Amino acid sequence: MRGSDLVARLGGDEFAIVRGMDQTGTAGLLTLAERLLAGIRAPYVIEGHQIAIGLSIGIKVVQPGLDDLQQIMRHADLALYRAKSEGRNCFRLFEIEMEEQHQSRRQLALDLQGAIDCNGLPVHYQPIVDAVTLEIRTMEALVRWPHAVQGMISPVVFVALAEEAGMIHQLGEWVLTRACLDAASWPEHIKIAVNVSAIQIGQASFTNVVARTLTTTGLAPERLVLEITESVLLSDSDHALTILHELRSLGVSIVLDDFGTGYSALSYLKMFPFDEIKIDKSFIDDIAVHRGCAAIVAATTMLARAFDMITTAEGVETREQYEFLRTAAVSQMQGYLFGKPAPAESWDFSSKLRLAVSA
Repeated sequence: MRGSDLVARLGGDEFAIVRGMDQTGTAGLLTLAERLLAGIRAPYVIEGHQIAIGLSIGIKVVQPGLDDLQQIMRHADLALYRAKSEGRNCFRLFEIEMEEQHQSRRQLALDLQGAIDCNGLPVHYQPIVDAVTLEIRTMEALVRWPHAVQGMISPVVFVALAEEAGMIHQLGEWVLTRACLDAASWPEHIKIAVNVSAIQIGQASFTNVVARTLTTTGLAPERLVLEITESVLLSDSDHALTILHELRSLGVSIVLDDFGTGYSALSYLKMFPFDEIKIDKSFIDDIAVHRGCAAIVAATTMLARAFDMITTAEGVETREQYEFLRTAAVSQMQGYLFGKPAPAESWDFSSKLRLAVSA
């Protein structure tokens, strides 16, 4: 840094640099950012261990008299957020569209809070069927958000927004309650599956939330299935395993979702006795044309049997996929071939339902 520069620690791992513009203009700032990235990325040796440190940089060019301090900091932070969201270890200059996106996302978060408060998030259900008999074993709860202006918003978008805005616990508990209430009126042999995020599992009181929901809705614990992904176990596996064992003690089933897409899924099978693993749709899509995908599915079913776990194939859409999966001895299947997600009232459980797969 130059003698006239100001360097400060804002808190945690965030720092700020104030530098006056010289004749090189913005180019000089970009050069500085490159030098900072290169310097921080250089390996450090601490007590015989090589340590790698990353750096993300947000840059705001200040126009004298046109920006106040709060605006400067907000714009720099938005540029930093963009650098992090685009892979980290890089820098980004603030652009006005970042402010526009921030305001739009902030409004969307307010809309989501309103939808949660007024029960504006309908829950749809999709069947999971026995691979041999085609009888429904479980219905998976899938929340939807029909936005008044933007139309149907993807769960990928609004679940991430709920996590970012601190609403995921409220959203998760609402969906869990709604799903358990609906399932309580279904035949007793049909279970209800609900997706749970890593942030929810990270909540110390999550087991109490589930226990309270089961009590208030009257749903038997053995009829509730909680689906988690590998991300649940990545950040704090000890805490997550404690919560999962507590949930298991309630009588709830635990499913490892999106199996095969992560890096450590096999090790997690040793860490916790999952009741079921769901084979990710990406392997099912190409199972009929890609020998590697077929081999992965077959190996997964063999592995699951060794651990005494059920296997469910997600995203089954064609008769050809269905036949391949039957041959691979998959336990259960889910996908458009057996039914698209629909409101609870669309499903008739008045008699034993047996789905037929058309050729």
